[in-house]
Amino acid sequence: MDIVFAGTPDAAVPALEALVESRHRIRAVLTRPDAPVGRKRVLTPSPVKARALELGLDVIEASRLRGEVIAELRALDVDAVAVVAYGAIAGPAALSTAELGWFNLHFSLLPAHRGAAPVQRALIAGQNSSGVSVFKIDEGMDSGPVLRRLELPLDHPDVATALDDYAHRGAVELVAAFDDLADGTAVMTPQSGEPSHADKISIDDAHLDFSDSARAVIDRSRGVSPSPGPWANVDGKRTKLFGLTPAPDVTTPSEVGLLTSWQKFVVLGCGDGWVRVAEIQPFGKARMAAVDFLRGRGDIRFDPTETSAEPAADPEQGA
Repeated sequence: MDIVFAGTPDAAVPALEALVESRHRIRAVLTRPDAPVGRKRVLTPSPVKARALELGLDVIEASRLRGEVIAELRALDVDAVAVVAYGAIAGPAALSTAELGWFNLHFSLLPAHRGAAPVQRALIAGQNSSGVSVFKIDEGMDSGPVLRRLELPLDHPDVATALDDYAHRGAVELVAAFDDLADGTAVMTPQSGEPSHADKISIDDAHLDFSDSARAVIDRSRGVSPSPGPWANVDGKRTKLFGLTPAPDVTTPSEVGLLTSWQKFVVLGCGDGWVRVAEIQPFGKARMAAVDFLRGRGDIRFDPTETSAEPAADPEQGA
């Protein structure tokens, strides 16, 4: 089939590469325009654009699907559009530009976690498994009929690792869905069950409350690592913590919000026990080993969550 591929972030690149290697022909790649990145705000192409150009593919850049871009897509006269985290809503005009429709690879088992941050929200919720779905886009929010669905474990240390895993596994499912469409064997099954929603992750979502259980603190940290990064305040300044894992061997009663040394490790008190902390990024400074952070400082107490001040964004941390 002739297709357009629409995607923007790193998580979409494996699917682009898999479709290039498939029997289908990519007529063009649709992605969001170059965006400023980093402290110096350097205008940078999306990961999908960069890879598409390396592969010699034509690129269409658009932040919204209307006007001239609709005419450009219609002129390509493709059979279908493959979408992976493109980042803009396809309305009726856009959906009508491909004969068979637009088909999205989504990183959840729909109808669970419809929306922008399905893997992040699943991790924060403490789920042990999730999966990927390929569905036909309709005018709702991730509500169209499903062609392919694969359940997967969700035992990853952070969302970056989980997304990379799901992106590669999902790429296989996306190609299989397009093979079925080409062969006329695709079965589209309406979604069933109670939908849940996965809103975009905010800075507030990454704020750790150490009065929660150790498991809940770890799950939240996994869902927001490495970006925007799990954080709490020390003396009113945002401090990020990475690599939180269980600390079942610590036998002393936990003290909520206390960061202290235990044998060779650094541990942090939560509502029902301790967690180990691998790395810390103090406000305005580089990320470092937690043992190095505590060396020469002694124990640290994080501000109580209910009285934590919200500081200005830290340019070093990009948040």
